[in-house]
Amino acid sequence: MAGGRIDEMVAAGRHRLGSRAGVVAARLHRRWPEALAALGEVYGEAAPALAPQLASWLVDTVSARSDELWELDLRREADPGWFQRAAMVGYVAYADRFAGDLQGVAQRLDYLAELQVSYLHLMPVLRPRDGENDGGYAVLDYDAVDPRLGTMDDLEQLATALRPRGISLCVDLVVNHTAKEHDWAVRARRDESGYRDRYFFFPDRTVPDCYELTLREVFPTFKPGNFTWLPDEQQWVWTTFNEFQWDLNYGNPVVFREMLAVMGRLANRGVEVLRLDAVPFLWKRVGTDCENQPEAHALLRAFRALMAIAAPATVFKAEAIVPPEQLVPYVGAGDPEHDECEMAYHNQLMVMLWSSLATRDAGLMSHALARMAEIPDHSAWVTYVRCHDDIGWAVTDEDAAAVGWDGFAHRRFLNEFYSGDFPGSFARGARFQVNEVTGDARISGSAASLCGVEDAVARGDELALEAACRRLELTHACVFAYGGIPLVYMGDELALRNDHGYEADAAKCDDNRWMHRPPMDWDVAARRDLPGTLEHRVFAMFQRLATARRSLPQIDGGARTVVHDTGDRRVLCFERTHAYHGPLCAVANFSDDAVTVGRRVLPDWLHADGEVALAGAGVSFDGLSLTLPPLGYAWLVR
Repeated sequence: MAGGRIDEMVAAGRHRLGSRAGVVAARLHRRWPEALAALGEVYGEAAPALAPQLASWLVDTVSARSDELWELDLRREADPGWFQRAAMVGYVAYADRFAGDLQGVAQRLDYLAELQVSYLHLMPVLRPRDGENDGGYAVLDYDAVDPRLGTMDDLEQLATALRPRGISLCVDLVVNHTAKEHDWAVRARRDESGYRDRYFFFPDRTVPDCYELTLREVFPTFKPGNFTWLPDEQQWVWTTFNEFQWDLNYGNPVVFREMLAVMGRLANRGVEVLRLDAVPFLWKRVGTDCENQPEAHALLRAFRALMAIAAPATVFKAEAIVPPEQLVPYVGAGDPEHDECEMAYHNQLMVMLWSSLATRDAGLMSHALARMAEIPDHSAWVTYVRCHDDIGWAVTDEDAAAVGWDGFAHRRFLNEFYSGDFPGSFARGARFQVNEVTGDARISGSAASLCGVEDAVARGDELALEAACRRLELTHACVFAYGGIPLVYMGDELALRNDHGYEADAAKCDDNRWMHRPPMDWDVAARRDLPGTLEHRVFAMFQRLATARRSLPQIDGGARTVVHDTGDRRVLCFERTHAYHGPLCAVANFSDDAVTVGRRVLPDWLHADGEVALAGAGVSFDGLSLTLPPLGYAWLVR
């Protein structure tokens, strides 16, 4: 679009933009052509017709931003890497399970401050359908909070309370689908004009069967297939995840425009990170798996460019649990690099940590991480040991073969090990979504239970408990040092174990992922202040990790992470070198043996002036070699 047209847009909205008009004009000149180009990839010749509506949305959104948020926009534009800082530590929780409701969360901010949290992700807070709702990911109303948690005003007040503490609020935005009770879906059922083409309807199985030839099943046991029959309408509707979650049709530009409006309204409530749920599924193409399509990336680029004009303090996090080569484009990797989402989950690191704990072998992890493509300097990984979801064993046959293993056999071993079925296993998890045809499954379980805490406590075995705590520390030490934003999943800081209370809840009993979504036990949390308790030990460990990380600018974003071949499959070694702050080397021993890592493995700079910045118990470094006890680790800096 020509520059004069941009000036006309600003002039038309100047009476509402006031003193903000000049800044908006500068943003438009930078990002508007990018937005239209991306939309052109999706909508072709229809894209320019969107321009007037998008221009109106921009003026509405910018003029509605509070002075406080406008000032935050300006600071974030001056410091676009704010989310990459070493001081960033995330905490993830369901608001109701953490503190009852949003007002309850606001009363627990001192607890988060003890953990040095600077990023709070509250799991689905937008109003879901009643009854079964996929843990809140079947959204009934994007403009309302789940009434059990409070109101939109409560959400805004929480965001406002977090900001002076330096904590950014992250919420989930489900962009791929709505609940079948959403207003659009209700109107589509009534065949109101313009609403059926916001979803995918088919009068018979001809087209769905063509798609099914190449689609995968996300939940094969309780939701086989990707389409649901609606007997009253005599239509099939596309439902990738559940019969009550209807996929949106982004081939209709109205869907894009409406979802963009939702983003703007959430940003104006003070949400600083939007976790975009199920982004790989945004575009459908027959003959493919309908994931990671080029149009999905173009849509995200358009969303990103337009939000960078209207609310640049708000950034995107991609929920894309896909193979590594398909993951990195979501954070802008490619030739050329581009702006898409600022962050994405490093699912591969999480999976490989659990694989290494079970096998006492870091060889597969070292190989898999080393071959991952670099991500742009302007983006960041979100690293984690556990999350609200199950663990899917994203181990490719090719990676397994590279270290002499059979991929299918290894994935089967991991399921047996972490469900506690493998002889000698320390883990107490459970299989989730077992596919009887393929033998595939995923694993549910809290981090503490999967690390062996539950088993050790039940048996009263102090040695086993020591090893379990070391596993919990080792894995989190890796994610805290890897760069990006490390996340602490609620309860892990207290070693909370599996909770089987969900089995008595009719709405949850068929989904064993609720075993690792326990309610916060504040009586247990109080023991974090009692020396000698498990809770004190584990909570203090997380505090040490956060304090050490905050003091090490080498972990700042923009540094590249390089995984070294140690020649010892028991040991993971990776190095981050920041252009201005220098290098950091992390070494982790996943075996039950003491390991000495010498000059051949450690970077040369360590031998001249290296020192230990943080280490687990029993680690020694003499400048020439590093000795790690079983399950030991060290962060080394110049």
